[in-house]
Amino acid sequence: MRKTIFLLCWILLSGISASAQASQKWAVVLHGGAGVIERRNMDPKTEAAYRASLQAALQKAADTLDKGGSALDAVEAAIRMMEDDPLFNAGRGAVFTAAGKNELDAAIMDGSNLKAGAVAGVTRTRHPISLARAVMEKSPHVMLIGAGADEFAAEHGLEMVDPSFFFTERRWQAMVRELQKEGKPIPPRPAGAPPAPDKPASEIEPPNAHKFGTVGVVALDKQGNIAAGTSTGGLTAKMWGRVGDSPIIGAGTYADNRSCAVSGTGTGEYFIRLTVARTICALVQYKGMGLQAAADEVIQHQLTEMRGDGGIIAIDKQGDMVWSFNTPGMYRARLAEGGKPEIEMYKDQP
Repeated sequence: MRKTIFLLCWILLSGISASAQASQKWAVVLHGGAGVIERRNMDPKTEAAYRASLQAALQKAADTLDKGGSALDAVEAAIRMMEDDPLFNAGRGAVFTAAGKNELDAAIMDGSNLKAGAVAGVTRTRHPISLARAVMEKSPHVMLIGAGADEFAAEHGLEMVDPSFFFTERRWQAMVRELQKEGKPIPPRPAGAPPAPDKPASEIEPPNAHKFGTVGVVALDKQGNIAAGTSTGGLTAKMWGRVGDSPIIGAGTYADNRSCAVSGTGTGEYFIRLTVARTICALVQYKGMGLQAAADEVIQHQLTEMRGDGGIIAIDKQGDMVWSFNTPGMYRARLAEGGKPEIEMYKDQP
C-alpha cells in the first residue's frame, strides 16, 4: 500500500512539474545603447530606422525562443543581427579608437550554470558575440583578447573579415571631431576605407549625436533558463587598448537563474567600478528586492551619485522585464510570449 501511495504521489508531482515546465513562457528584452537621445534631435527618417532595427532584432530573438531555442541562442541571434547594423556601436557600426581602429568587445553568460565567455579588442571577427560564446563553450577560459582572440575565432571556423569591413563614415567623423576637440592628431584613414566624402562632417554625424550604441539582450526561454549578452565598439576616440564594462563579467554583463540577467550600456569605467550587473543581481538574490527596484537602486542612485551615465536591461525567471537609465534616452524593446512588442527610445515614453 505504501509503495502504491508513493508511486501515485511521484506520478502526481512529476505531472505538476512537467506541466509547470511546459507552461513556462519566454520573454526577451534588448537595448541598442543609451545617451543623449532626444526627440528634438531625431529626424523622422532616423527614428524610423532605429525602430525598425529594434523590431527586427526583437523578432529574431522571439522567433528563436518560440521555436524552443535556448535563451543563449536567442541572445546570440539578436546580437548578431545588431552587430551587422551600422546604426549601433557594435560590429559594423563600431566607433573608432584614437588610433583610428575598430576594437570590439563582447560577452555572453548562461544563467543556468554560470558559464561565461568574453572577448576584448578583436579586429577581424565579424560577430564578436559568437566568438564570446565559442570561448565559453570551446575553451577552458572566460576571456580572450586581441590577436589571440581573433586567432581562436579563425581556428574555430567563425567568419573573419578585413578590419575595413567595420568602417563607417559617420563613426570616423565622430572620432575626428572628438580628437580635434581634444587637440590630438588625426590618424590616417584606414586601408580599404572609401575616399573621404565632399560634404561637411556635420551632415554625416551631427555634433549633438552623443550616443552610446552598445547592444545587449537578456532572455528567458521555455525551459526556464535566462541568459545575457552584450557587444560594443566602446567609446569614440578611446585610448588604444581600452576595455570597458561590456566584456567584464559582473560589470556590463551577468546572468544567474537564482536572480536575474543583466546587460548594460554607458560609460564603462563607472559600470566596472560599481560592478553594475552583478550588484543588481545580488540585490535581488540576497536582499529580496524586486527587479525594477534593484535596477533603479543601482542606476538611479549609485551610478548617478558617481556621475556615471548609462542604463541596463534585465529579466528574471518569473518573466519580469525591466530597464533603467539615467540619460535622456535609451534604444530599448521587450516582448513576452503572447504579448505585444514595446519599442521605446526616449525617457518620456510611453
